[in-house]
Amino acid sequence: MPALYDVGTRDSRSIMDVAVFRLSKKDKRVGDAIRYDFPDGGYVEVTSGHYGMASVWDYDLVLMAISHLTEAMNRYRNGKGEIPSPVFRPHISEILKFCRRSIGGRQYKEIESALDRLADTKIKVVRKENGVGRREKRIAGTPQGLIASGRVVSYTDTGRIQSVEITIPDWLYQEIVESKTPNVLTVHPDYFLIEPGIGRFLYRLARRAAGRTEAKWSFQTIYDRSGSAGTFKKFSENLRKIIVADDLPEYTLLEEKGQNGPQLVMQHRCMQLEAPPGP
Repeated sequence: MPALYDVGTRDSRSIMDVAVFRLSKKDKRVGDAIRYDFPDGGYVEVTSGHYGMASVWDYDLVLMAISHLTEAMNRYRNGKGEIPSPVFRPHISEILKFCRRSIGGRQYKEIESALDRLADTKIKVVRKENGVGRREKRIAGTPQGLIASGRVVSYTDTGRIQSVEITIPDWLYQEIVESKTPNVLTVHPDYFLIEPGIGRFLYRLARRAAGRTEAKWSFQTIYDRSGSAGTFKKFSENLRKIIVADDLPEYTLLEEKGQNGPQLVMQHRCMQLEAPPGP
């Protein structure tokens, strides 16, 4: 069985086009709420409690849990293991290697705080689908955390972590384990090297919307889906910095004029390689 940090990174496709976390390191967003409304009447609502809203960097632990669970289910379906438990027990060194973080005292402390915020950040998903006789149904789940719970055991004399335990929430466990075709997408390992929070959000959006082709979204829609607490003007400035840097894994970002303002073109780099030469 591959080491946990060698498992391919995956994310839940169902929530890759909205930010179920904050993109800022500074603003903790304690007791805050973000709601994303969709054209069909469904929505996703994200709320935070006493510990504040989980950040996109905290979400690295969820990515690791999704990746581990998907790998374990693939082995189970191939007759090479048992059906996985929702309880995930990675070693602290495996977490840091998987998330491509340096080993140090501060990183150990951040793991415990991240688990607090992930459990304290709840998401509620309401969606609509056609039922029997083409009658539309509304399906509303109760709010659940990005993780169900977390547990850290550390040595009192040094503060170093002995063990970590993460319980995967029901909504995510069911999506991967009980579904015949888990709704997950692979994530490039260099995702963890993306420093700006907006850059991480844009990569997830491009991976979900563009795949190996391209997709176009308006700046305004991206701003709305990012959950940003800043102004649209400042968000657009930061977005243009990411476009100029052009250093996201797998995708090139371009700006072009749209009917209702600027829009972002997210293009997989393989399209540029496969394009025929010009005249």
